[in-house]
Amino acid sequence: MAIIRAGQRVWTRVPRPQLYTRSRRDFSSSSVRSGYEDTVHNLRIGKHTRVIYQGFTGRVATGNAKDSLAYGTNIVGGVTPGKEGEHLGLPLLPNLKRAKELLKPDATAVFVAAPQCASAIEDAIEAEIPLIVAVAEHIPLHDIMRVTSILKTQSKSRLVGANAPGIIAPIGSCRIGFQPLPTFAPGHIGIAAKSGTLSYETVASITRSGLGQSLCIGMGGDIIAGTNLVDALKVFEADPQTEGIVLVGEVGGRAEEDAAEWIKEYRRRVRDPKPIAALVGGQFAPSGRIMGHAGAWAAKGERSAMEKYSVLLEAGVTMVDHPENFGGVMKTLLAQSGRDVKRITKDGAAQQKRGYHTFRQQSITSGGSSRVAQFQQKQQQERKLHLRPDQAPEPLEPYLAQVKGLSLSPEEAPSDAFYVSVTVDRTERAPALATAPTANPSQVNQRVRKFPYDWRHGPSDSTINQAIEHMHLGSAPPAAAKQINSLLRSLAKMYKDKEAVTLSGTVSIDHKTGNLVLHQPSLILQFDDGAFRSNKRQEDIHSLRQKETEVAEEVEAENDGIVYVRLDDPEANIGTLVNGAGLAMNTVDALRLHGGKAANFLDTGGKATSETVKRSFEIILRDPRVKVIFVNIFGGLTDGGMIAEGILLAFKEVDMKGVPVLVRIRGTNEEKGQKIVAESGLGLEAFDGFAEAAKRVVEVANSR
Repeated sequence: MAIIRAGQRVWTRVPRPQLYTRSRRDFSSSSVRSGYEDTVHNLRIGKHTRVIYQGFTGRVATGNAKDSLAYGTNIVGGVTPGKEGEHLGLPLLPNLKRAKELLKPDATAVFVAAPQCASAIEDAIEAEIPLIVAVAEHIPLHDIMRVTSILKTQSKSRLVGANAPGIIAPIGSCRIGFQPLPTFAPGHIGIAAKSGTLSYETVASITRSGLGQSLCIGMGGDIIAGTNLVDALKVFEADPQTEGIVLVGEVGGRAEEDAAEWIKEYRRRVRDPKPIAALVGGQFAPSGRIMGHAGAWAAKGERSAMEKYSVLLEAGVTMVDHPENFGGVMKTLLAQSGRDVKRITKDGAAQQKRGYHTFRQQSITSGGSSRVAQFQQKQQQERKLHLRPDQAPEPLEPYLAQVKGLSLSPEEAPSDAFYVSVTVDRTERAPALATAPTANPSQVNQRVRKFPYDWRHGPSDSTINQAIEHMHLGSAPPAAAKQINSLLRSLAKMYKDKEAVTLSGTVSIDHKTGNLVLHQPSLILQFDDGAFRSNKRQEDIHSLRQKETEVAEEVEAENDGIVYVRLDDPEANIGTLVNGAGLAMNTVDALRLHGGKAANFLDTGGKATSETVKRSFEIILRDPRVKVIFVNIFGGLTDGGMIAEGILLAFKEVDMKGVPVLVRIRGTNEEKGQKIVAESGLGLEAFDGFAEAAKRVVEVANSR
């Protein structure tokens, strides 16, 4: 196991397929059925890939297509319902059936807003388009579960996303998504990431090192992803152009654990495995909070980001603490593996004349990326409504009424209680019953087990029986055994009816009556905010939200399109202002590793403006703990010059209270941003590298 030191620390389950019954939306025309796992090869895009757009004539799709065409992507046309003719000099067709027949696409870029996006994906599955890339954020969770239940019934179409930057093959000049093109360069490193901003900084580091990228796959930050890290690993293993692999994970789900299991098996069976490095964001994320991305939270039974870090390390993966280190780390790992680093670097450098340092000057960086950011990150706030136990009985009541003999108790659960839940199994891309034979907080995480089922049909008798069996209720009175069966069915029905994310609680058996008791203080009811924000569904549930009981600064930030989470450590003294949820999580983590403590998580979002930056400063300064503000920007979709202008605006219009501001701007228009900061005359300190900036931020914070 390699240990590499360069200024800071750097260390060195494959899902089981489920069988589903066919429905009217089961689209595979093949009489010999395989499965969704067999579509992983569709991720191998390049010059050969014929790309179409859904929503082709929309403003965002048009700008994106112009940039992708200039990049070299083989776009052959697109679809807008009810329209036919030409757009951007390419065929425009009214439906996917015609597009499939006439254009013979290999991939479709779904640039359709969240309310209609799931239906657009289903249309693409029905048309058997091999690769479907969906970039929209806030597609309702249950819409995606419907889509993934359909995907499992066929073996023609593969989904990337949703809420993902997409997929790009720099070595083949093929972009399907909204990645910031100046950052990418052709080369030999494969990258798969949950976070867009973290992946962009990773890409920039790889580009600066001269290695470049072969294929970059955005898994996306939603709860359920059409393509996960294991899928990406399978492609990278088979790709002869990929010499090394980088994974970028974060808190939430078990994609990183699944990847670690795959990597262990890969390293056992392959004589000369490709070197793999990884990062996991959110190691110091507070428990139970959503950190910007819809999927950035850990459910019962899921490991923390720090634990996932250790699992990957144990699998032989080289772990890094900040994405700017990936370039140097990968060069070292390639050399240690016996690969010809000079050749690999030469191949990359030879193709990087249109790369990071020069490509940005071309007209390709139009307003397309910023428009996509607004499209993709609109309404980027909380993705779950969490009802308190005292609010829970109202939506629960009609479902509990179906469980005869069950009582709802205001008392805390006794020591012999059991855990019951309906939640998401992210690996299986499906809802699941989750049970444990205990409700003891110190044991339930280790003993909870998930039992996934088909979203369309609900849990089967056998699935319910397995979930009950895991609770060790063999000696329960007959009444209680019948009631737990009925309760799980009722919760599963409510889960689908009300578009929940998690419904959970603890139950016990009243030894006097033999009946089941559900304990109200233990209830956790979480509902998908995307269903309400995007589609205006479940208004009765979301009307129960009580903003006055929430952290005022967090609500204010939400109203301004900012994601702000106050971190409760009383010793924290560093305010953070970052663009992108993944990068914001990693900033909190990396500051801690440099000896500092962040007072907040703040993501300005991809639609950040100078006004947004100003409002971010105002919110941060409301916290009296803050002794210094660290602005950490990687300009992928966000313009570094704009961020710098926002900082100057803040100093003009906001009482900064004498709090020093240190700024790190990299990426798009970094020179402009750095120059604005340096020439501001405001005494701002500007930095290039993260390690240098973090060290200085901690020093300033501790001196005040």
